[in-house]
Amino acid sequence: MASTPATTTTGTVAHGGEAHGGAFPPFQSETFASQLIWLAITFGVLYYLAAKIIVPRLGAILADRASRIGGDLNEAAAMKAKAEEAVAAYEKSLAEARAKSQAIAQEARDAVNAKSDARRKAVEADLSAKLVDAERKIVAMKTSAMGNVSAIAADAAASIVAKLTGAAPSPAAVEDAVKTSIEG
Repeated sequence: MASTPATTTTGTVAHGGEAHGGAFPPFQSETFASQLIWLAITFGVLYYLAAKIIVPRLGAILADRASRIGGDLNEAAAMKAKAEEAVAAYEKSLAEARAKSQAIAQEARDAVNAKSDARRKAVEADLSAKLVDAERKIVAMKTSAMGNVSAIAADAAASIVAKLTGAAPSPAAVEDAVKTSIEG
C-alpha cells in the first residue's frame, strides 16, 4: 500500500506527512518564558540602538535644522532691513529728483517769463515810438491840411461871391472872412 498522509482531528497535514497539533505557537504556555526572554533581549537591543544611535542622530538633525532655520530667518530679517533701507533711499532720491525737476521747471518758467516780458516791453516801446511818430505825423498832416483848408475855403468863398455878385472880392477881405469863420 501506498503511504498516505495522516490526518488528525486536531491538526493539519504538513509536508512530508507530519501533522502539527496544538494551539498557535506564540500562545502555547510552554514557550512563554523563552518568548519573554527574547522580547526583553529584542527590546533592550532596540532601546540601546534608539537611545545611543537613532535619537542622537535625530537630535543632531533637528538641531542642525533649527540652527539653519534660525540662520535663514536672521538672514531674511537682514535682507528685509536692507530692502527697507533701499526703499527709503529710493524714495529719498525720488523726492530729491522731483524737487530738482520742479526747481528746473520753475527756473525755465521764470526764464521764459523774463524773456517774454523783455520782448513785450521791447514791442511796447517800439509801438509807443511808432505811436508817437504817427501822432506827430497826424498833427503835421492836420496842420498842413488846416493850412490848406483856409486857402481852399478862401478860393471857394471868392468863387461863390464872384458867381453870386458878379464881382470878384478882394483877396484880403476873403482871407479875413475865412479866418473869422474858422476861429469862430
